[in-house]
Amino acid sequence: MSEQTAPYASLTPETILQAIESVDYRPSGGMLALNSYENRVYQISMDETPPLVAKFYRPNRWSNDSILEEHQFSLALERDEIPVIAPLVDTNGHTLHEYQGYRFALFPRRGGRWPELDNPDNLEWIGRFIARIHQLGSVEPFQHRPDIDPNRMGRLSAEYLLEGQFIPLELESSYRRITEALQQLIEEIFNSTNQCKKIRLHGDCHPGNILWTDRGPHFVDMDDCQMGPAIQDLWMLLSGDRQEMALQLSYIREGYETFRELDSREIALIEPLRTLRMIHYAAWLARRWSDPAFPHAFPWFHTHQYWQEHLLQLEQQLRALEEPPLPIY
Repeated sequence: MSEQTAPYASLTPETILQAIESVDYRPSGGMLALNSYENRVYQISMDETPPLVAKFYRPNRWSNDSILEEHQFSLALERDEIPVIAPLVDTNGHTLHEYQGYRFALFPRRGGRWPELDNPDNLEWIGRFIARIHQLGSVEPFQHRPDIDPNRMGRLSAEYLLEGQFIPLELESSYRRITEALQQLIEEIFNSTNQCKKIRLHGDCHPGNILWTDRGPHFVDMDDCQMGPAIQDLWMLLSGDRQEMALQLSYIREGYETFRELDSREIALIEPLRTLRMIHYAAWLARRWSDPAFPHAFPWFHTHQYWQEHLLQLEQQLRALEEPPLPIY
């Protein structure tokens, strides 16, 4: 297998421990693989200090400049006392390391539980901290990280799936028709909100990336931080029907606007962003399918049933895009 098809083939337990030792830490030998497919992430037990988390970055995905920009943003947020898990800085001021061709970073281990998003107080609390992330994120742009781009996330993702023949032949024409209709609507809505400011974002702010303790939330996994509208970091916290989502958004917004105004025009982007995420996620699985970890973890991806259900979800998104934005309470 090539490095492209098995990018972590040489990342053995021995290599992982040697990598940690190469930056002057003393692992005890114990390690636990954590839930990550894009990168490889491990909890590493140490001889005399608390465990650390080691993230080994997927080869050829990000440039060093892109990763360092993520690290610098995380560290700036941490200095501002915003509860983000930032990488550890070594005695030479470095956060990104390399060992036997694998780039990696070390993080403190932080525990926590899934946030209870049916609690209005929790939603307001999360809203306040996301606003503080955005407050700092709006100061200057990223130079080496992507923008949220409908063409990249939507059109190019759909083309990749079609050209790669991932979609069952009998469903291809339906997929093409639906995604073309979706893309047209998405671009129209994005064009109508093109005056909304793009800022530095967490980028993947779903409940799984928020750990809750008695002291409140803290945010993990800045690996997808990017430029885009503020609503990108809010919409994935919403669930249920339109009325339920509107109420949840009102609580988040109440906390958010303690520190920063939310541009109400961005609410129209919620369903376009949801649709782009759905299309892009399917293309992400396809792009990673040659990595042996992916067929093992996502065996349903190559089934007829998956693509039928995916098409139904996209049809539902067509209807959602034609509805007015969520009401503002």
